[in-house]
Amino acid sequence: MALLILAVGLVLAVEGLVLALAPSRLEGALDWLRAQPVDRRRMLGLGALAAGVALIWLGRSLGV
Repeated sequence: MALLILAVGLVLAVEGLVLALAPSRLEGALDWLRAQPVDRRRMLGLGALAAGVALIWLGRSLGV
């Protein structure tokens, strides 16, 4: 449970940092994402999911 709270806190910190430091770049990235076909967005989401799961697995196997 502590690891889950840590992970959610890390996500919120990174998202908040992006919103605080580069809001216009975030808007540009969202516009680019909206312009992509649904299938490409789905593949980007699946790729991000796979990368996140791999990083979690790596962190857990290293004892973090």
